[in-house]
Amino acid sequence: MTFVSSRLAALLAEPARRPRRWWLTNATLFDGTGAPPRTGAGVLIEDGVIVRVGRRGDGVPAGAEAVDLAGRTLMPGLVDAHAHVYAEPPALADGAEPGLPGVTAHFVAARLRETLRMGVTTLRDVGSYGDEVMVARQAMRYGAFAGPRLLTCGRIVSATSPGGRFFDGMYREADGPDDVRKAVREQLRRGADFVKVMSTGARSVELEDPVPAQLTRAELAAAVDEAHRLGYRVAAHAEGLAGTELAIELGVDTVEHGMYLGQRPDLLDAMAAAGQVLVPTLSCFYGVAGLDQERSDRWTPPLTELAHRNLDEADRTLKAASAAGVPIALGHDWQPFGDVGLELQRMVHHGLTAPEALTAATGMAARALGIDRQVGTVRPGKYADLLVVDGDPVADPAILRDRARVWLVLRLGEPVAGSALESSCDQP
Repeated sequence: MTFVSSRLAALLAEPARRPRRWWLTNATLFDGTGAPPRTGAGVLIEDGVIVRVGRRGDGVPAGAEAVDLAGRTLMPGLVDAHAHVYAEPPALADGAEPGLPGVTAHFVAARLRETLRMGVTTLRDVGSYGDEVMVARQAMRYGAFAGPRLLTCGRIVSATSPGGRFFDGMYREADGPDDVRKAVREQLRRGADFVKVMSTGARSVELEDPVPAQLTRAELAAAVDEAHRLGYRVAAHAEGLAGTELAIELGVDTVEHGMYLGQRPDLLDAMAAAGQVLVPTLSCFYGVAGLDQERSDRWTPPLTELAHRNLDEADRTLKAASAAGVPIALGHDWQPFGDVGLELQRMVHHGLTAPEALTAATGMAARALGIDRQVGTVRPGKYADLLVVDGDPVADPAILRDRARVWLVLRLGEPVAGSALESSCDQP
């Protein structure tokens, strides 16, 4: 079916573009398509859009301002396909002034600014609390601050479940096909860009068992049908195999987590044939397992033990999915949100090549979001959401976590962040 990306709230909320003509030249270009990098590239940007991809030897186009990138890597802005966009203010000391209701929004905005600073130009929020994401998106639309493009699901559509208690304000619980259909419509009414469903329970909740499907076949079918009928994509939280199989069979667009799929090659083959995207979310398993600079006693012992097993399963699944030709998109799924560089390093550690992981964080992630006509690759007609890195992320993906090496970030062709803008010299 055809998805109507032109009326997505995230795209309607784009900041105003400045009329400007740039020629970024002498770059090593990683274009996000899966093609190998090429040196001596030049990219012409006009009014926030890429209009030509050429060579350094082409000369400066008429009326363009030239920027010599001195061999630095030019690539698409990074895309995080699985983020939970929220922030928590610091714990208050005893006797301190009580926190005021609007303070949390400022911490969300600060984190969004830092996420953009690290080259992430698009985030897909797959579940957060209240309306903070939509408030932040509107604030960016009207110039309050600069941050990544934000796609959100609104509330996650789930059956009545323990998760609704644990994540109060994040779920819209619904029971029966009609109520599920209504819940989908409610999220679109709120300005959601896609629909997220809980096809299984969550193993970050000790009362939930992800082995049985959470939604019935009729309920999940209603959610997928209603979203697709209206032109929106569906993401499915999928851990246990029964719910994962149901989600794949009923045609969801992205499978989130899916760590047991390595046990079912037939389901991976079905995903590859249908073009359904897997978002492996390795960092959440590291986090719950206590391997991510977190205290191991933050989570209950059964959940910590299970997370270690889930990480082993996710490793097996990532390798099997790649071998089966399943499209794979990067999703960090941990706090602080937007740490794409960390998830990218983990994808490489667990079996992808660096170019594959970088493609998962650019062109393939944009495809997962349904906005690959707009972003994700360096091609004529695409938005000029670009990242210039001082070094080679193919040879060393870790540089994407080095603030000093993120040299320049462009959002719709406008320089918005990077060490080049923070230095007293070498300005573009």
